[in-house]
Amino acid sequence: MHTALTYHPQEPAAERTSSQSKGERTALLTVLAYEGLGALLGGALLVAAPDGRLMDMPVAMMRGVFPDFRVPGLILFALGLLSTAAFGAVWRRGRADWLLSALALGGLLVWFWVEIAILQQLHWLHAMWGLPVLLGVETALPLLPNRAARLRQAALWSGILASLLYVAINVIVPPHWPGYNSAAQTVSELSAIGAPTRVLWNVLATPYTLLMLAFGWVVWASAGYNRRLRSTGILLLAYAALGICWPFAPMHLREALAAGGGGITDTLHITLGVVTQALFFCALGFAAGALGRGFLYYSLFSFLLLLVFGTLTFLDAPALARNLPTPLIGVWERINIGVFLLWVVVLALQLLRTGRSPALHAVRGAGSDPDAERRHDSDLLID
Repeated sequence: MHTALTYHPQEPAAERTSSQSKGERTALLTVLAYEGLGALLGGALLVAAPDGRLMDMPVAMMRGVFPDFRVPGLILFALGLLSTAAFGAVWRRGRADWLLSALALGGLLVWFWVEIAILQQLHWLHAMWGLPVLLGVETALPLLPNRAARLRQAALWSGILASLLYVAINVIVPPHWPGYNSAAQTVSELSAIGAPTRVLWNVLATPYTLLMLAFGWVVWASAGYNRRLRSTGILLLAYAALGICWPFAPMHLREALAAGGGGITDTLHITLGVVTQALFFCALGFAAGALGRGFLYYSLFSFLLLLVFGTLTFLDAPALARNLPTPLIGVWERINIGVFLLWVVVLALQLLRTGRSPALHAVRGAGSDPDAERRHDSDLLID
């Protein structure tokens, strides 16, 4: 048997094209130049005078996080260099323009987020320097090669990052409240009215809500004809949307509750907690049958753990309201939360590993009509 070999001359690589308009490119270059020069100048002044005198900033404003401004100055100067490199890449239309822009703008967003958390207050300078970064992010998106696929991957990773961030917040915040006991006190007490960690918690937790919104959206958008996975995405979006409400429904400290000082926000806080737990259960229930037998068993086990430790937390709640000892309420609640956070990570990894195929596999045997399967098969072939 002979096989014919056909020579195909190699075509020159096509020049990378971008959907970025001239106006978007100009705006991005302006933002990178503005932020880069500001970071270089600010970083240099802080390094030159670590006591902050050149920028009229007292060291005490950092609340003991850093002994002086030397390390923050070095970080800020490095962000200035990164922004300058990104400016050059965008100006030359280099292949790494999207990556350098993402690193520079993402680094600046993290800088402002951490700065607000340390200062525990907003300043007009945050708007002056922070809002242009958001504009830069918007105008840099068209630079992404394979934009839809990369945005989907990034949104799936946001679920993993959200879970890791929540764990990190629970490690970072409690030490800022002398006397707080993570085993005997709930997570909600860290953001309670009158708690010394209320502002810090709300600032640090804001990105968690945004990351979970992105994750819920991508689960819904990736579901295709998989109705169970689509329902999971909707439930996760609802859960994330509730995160916007939490800062406006804080509980009072247990001492105030015991003295009869509770109010409408405490009622709202309890309501949000019940709804959140219900969304946990429903999301696990819908996702359990959407991604194969292994994920089904894992979700059922997670469901059982949520039920057990959620019940233990609920049983200790009356003692909290009466300011009685609750030696393990923090343990039960954190295990309960941790089970859900880990489930989100596993769900994200499963979707990252299987791509779009789960939607196709789940359609078969999920009660969907054959025409839907054929349409989905066609979609996969077209893609």
